[in-house]
Amino acid sequence: MKAIRYYGPGDIRLDDIPEPTVGPKQVKIKWRGQSVAMTGPLLCGSDIYSYYSIIPGLSPTITAPHPTTKETLPITMGHEFSGTIVDIGSEVDRSKLVVGQHVTIEPSWSCLKETCVQCTTLETQNLCPKLALLGVSGGCGGLAEYAVVDEHQAHVLPEGVSLEMGAMMEPLAVAWHAVKKANVKAGCSALILGAGPVGIMILKILKVNGAGWVGISGRAEKRCELAQLHGASSAFNVAHSGVDVVQETMQGTEGRGVDVVFDCGGSQDTINAALASVRPGGLIMNVAVWKDIPAIDMNLMMYKEVVLAHSFVYAGDHEQLLQTVAQGKFADLTSLITRRIPMEDLVDRGIMALIHEKHEHGT
Repeated sequence: MKAIRYYGPGDIRLDDIPEPTVGPKQVKIKWRGQSVAMTGPLLCGSDIYSYYSIIPGLSPTITAPHPTTKETLPITMGHEFSGTIVDIGSEVDRSKLVVGQHVTIEPSWSCLKETCVQCTTLETQNLCPKLALLGVSGGCGGLAEYAVVDEHQAHVLPEGVSLEMGAMMEPLAVAWHAVKKANVKAGCSALILGAGPVGIMILKILKVNGAGWVGISGRAEKRCELAQLHGASSAFNVAHSGVDVVQETMQGTEGRGVDVVFDCGGSQDTINAALASVRPGGLIMNVAVWKDIPAIDMNLMMYKEVVLAHSFVYAGDHEQLLQTVAQGKFADLTSLITRRIPMEDLVDRGIMALIHEKHEHGT
């Protein structure tokens, strides 16, 4: 079968590999009637990151296997995807999963050893030091004609939810987890730094939860326009000269600052803006993966009694998220999809487009 394989930074190929078969507790899926990857899997920031560098802690190398998957490079890419079940293993619970169902895939899995404190509860399995991500750490990633996953990784899509929308559940779960950890209350104010897909999904979830003023910043005009369509009170294009996110946020909150800042950008500029924009006693929730180690004004954090917290992927969030999706509250999120491409064009029209056409696709 055809599959997109990651050999290392700057080296992504379309290969022919053996078609996978299911194990006793696994399910096999495909995207519609053709392949998982025709339009199903999404490309995200981690895919762009991996084009330049190995993702620390998650990616194997040519010589060092991932501790959970035991795989070395190359691996099949794709961690944001959905599909139709075409085969199930002999020990799969058929009261939950059957052939023909549409499912979205939760790509993370941990070591699940009794000696691992983080793996003792579902809510902390994402903190397992040996956490793996399907399509990043190994396994049958979604950028292939077929994928095989463990049964607990397949979640049945609610009736009426398309496979295309199903592919968006993974980044939506990232956003859901971040908002949940921030303990957002109705009427709260917020600033989102980074108007990429996760940033706009955080915006959408905040509005569903009854948030008040929500500002968002980004570097792409199209993303800022989308943010306003999805309910942003203000959208700041920081690529334009003279745009001051902190000043605009203070104006939007009558000088108080916001209750919570979600940093989806992961840069020195965004952490500076977050600390300056958050109110005394407020919260900064980091959602970004950082390339560089930032300098943080710890004295200012102390004087304002600001809490700096972090949100990493998701942990037991999919069931509650899908219940909300079934209510139709996120149906318009497919507007975030900017291009649909075949596998053979993934690098040129996918990854390179996200890098060089930020005015259309980027943050």
